[in-house]
Amino acid sequence: MARLALLSVSNKTGLIDLARSLVEEFDFDLISSGGTAQALKDAGLPVTKVADYTGSPEILGGRVKTLHPRIHGGILARRDVPQDITDLENNQIRPIDLVVVNLYPFEETIAKPGVTLAEAVEQIDIGGPAMLRASSKNFAHLAVLCDPAQYDEYLQELRQNNGEASLEFRQKAALKGFSHTASYDQAIASYLARTQQYTLSGTQLQSLRYGENPHQPAAWYQTGTTPTGWTAATKLQGKELSYNNLVDLEAARRIIAEFTDTPAATIIKHTNPCGTALGSSIFEAYQKAFNADSVSAFGGIVALNRSIDAATASELTKTFLECVVAPSCDAEAEEILAKKSNVRILTLADLSSGPKDTVKAIAGGFLVQASDDVIADTNQWQVVTERQPTASELAELLFAWKVCKHVKSNAIVVTSDRTTLGVGGGQMNRVGSVKIALEQAGEKTKGAILASDGFFPFDDSVRTAATAGITAIVQPGGSLRDKDSIKAANELGLVMVLTGVRHFLH
Repeated sequence: MARLALLSVSNKTGLIDLARSLVEEFDFDLISSGGTAQALKDAGLPVTKVADYTGSPEILGGRVKTLHPRIHGGILARRDVPQDITDLENNQIRPIDLVVVNLYPFEETIAKPGVTLAEAVEQIDIGGPAMLRASSKNFAHLAVLCDPAQYDEYLQELRQNNGEASLEFRQKAALKGFSHTASYDQAIASYLARTQQYTLSGTQLQSLRYGENPHQPAAWYQTGTTPTGWTAATKLQGKELSYNNLVDLEAARRIIAEFTDTPAATIIKHTNPCGTALGSSIFEAYQKAFNADSVSAFGGIVALNRSIDAATASELTKTFLECVVAPSCDAEAEEILAKKSNVRILTLADLSSGPKDTVKAIAGGFLVQASDDVIADTNQWQVVTERQPTASELAELLFAWKVCKHVKSNAIVVTSDRTTLGVGGGQMNRVGSVKIALEQAGEKTKGAILASDGFFPFDDSVRTAATAGITAIVQPGGSLRDKDSIKAANELGLVMVLTGVRHFLH
């Protein structure tokens, strides 16, 4: 008797090619339900609908299709238990040798703006998880596939093992099946619980060499079933990514996501930008960012918001860098970068999308907050000084404010010509950060802009900035002594703008 495969998938990627190989190369019979059965029929493949196989029609608008003893008996039967085989024979149930199932797109549905609870509930799969769990449990006797990426490997298993998948493969596939249902159920629980319960799950992509330091074990996990963010990136060349690489890459992504309309480049060291700049081309933007602090750029992480071209690639090879990420990379640029084979070159088409929440572990639990993704709107800013900013100054203030948002508190950023000149961050007091940023900028502070992620508690930093040549300051405001800082700015002829939004980054 031919072997039997059950195919019921929401994501139909690779389905027809898999089914054709099963039928034509390995003599499988196919049973399927709903849209999957129609897709197979349209491709000219012989398929029996689940309803015809079980003798029970789909009911409740398709909510009940595969929940039937002829399906689950065929999946759960143990081929080495005589009573199980007798039960199959007595109930005219064929053993199922392969289950191919993936689930309704629940996570994709709830990610859509304005989705209702009723719409979300209808995307909670019931039959799919039941089949996945049953077939994963019985991996000793059948194979289960829940990801199109497994199809080729399964067919290769059949070709190499006289038409059988090895026990090792089946057990690995069962683990993926259980991981898939666990992640799916947690997504549903998180959505329904909302603020009452927060769940976090992931599938390990790889073990990392170590964490922040060699004595700390570490691993990289993917959330959800569909690769997004860094799990969807393509590594064109270079060594394996480290824990610190990934942390810095995410910091670089957050900064570069601030700039979409103009070519931009940022260079990160220890999650802080040592150089960020805009330019008329990505080549100019990178040059400006590098020259902002070429010493700190050594061993840095670079993010670009435009494709890497040959000219920019040549510049990138002139110094030691850990990683470079951009939306894409020209063929000629790839050849140039290949000369620096150890540099990790990644492409990630969507550099703007990030996590909606940030999570930090603490003793006895963890903290969750919404990501700081507030979009700066200069129309909401308040000019509190007698001198008004020019259009050029306002654009520079906006640039400085966007960069300052991504510097460790207390954060001070000095900029000019849409380029960072000095960055002071992570200090225990704001005065110290001001001094670091101004000293780093040096003589270039004449006519430059200064941004502060928090308010000035006293007017001393305003006076220090003015003495160095700063002409305009952007800060959130909110101090009881704001009037002292504003008075000093007026006295010294500065522009001061209050944003009303604080951007502490701990």
